[in-house]
Amino acid sequence: MPKTESIFQVAKGARRSNSLIWIFDKFERESNYIQAKMFGCEAAYIDGMLCLVVADRDEPWNGLLVCTSQEHHAALTEEMPALRPHAVLGKWLYVAQDDQAFEDIAEEITTLVLARDPRVGVEPKSRKRTLQRHSLPASCSQPKQ
Repeated sequence: MPKTESIFQVAKGARRSNSLIWIFDKFERESNYIQAKMFGCEAAYIDGMLCLVVADRDEPWNGLLVCTSQEHHAALTEEMPALRPHAVLGKWLYVAQDDQAFEDIAEEITTLVLARDPRVGVEPKSRKRTLQRHSLPASCSQPKQ
């Protein structure tokens, strides 16, 4: 009997799985590996660094994003010419899923991540919101005695 979605899954808008999550399989043995959602995609963190994002939606969100700084773009694209700056997040490199070199690049990049290559990975921005201090009127600044 074919598997069907329950009415509750359809009603709740159940999340679909990311078809590119297999790229992170090599990281499963790493004790400091974290997988997390990021703008509708899946992100891989190693040693607290945001390293890779896999996206399986419409272009330009259909491939592998390599989290790196622009100072490393030239070296990485020289080694892997199919990598290009992402159309939206130009600070990161990207290879589309339909590129002929996609699987080879996924393999090479995951190997670099596991080797802790300093060209791959960025410090994630803090999710803590900065509280703005507001000046209180003088009548409120001193406690009543």
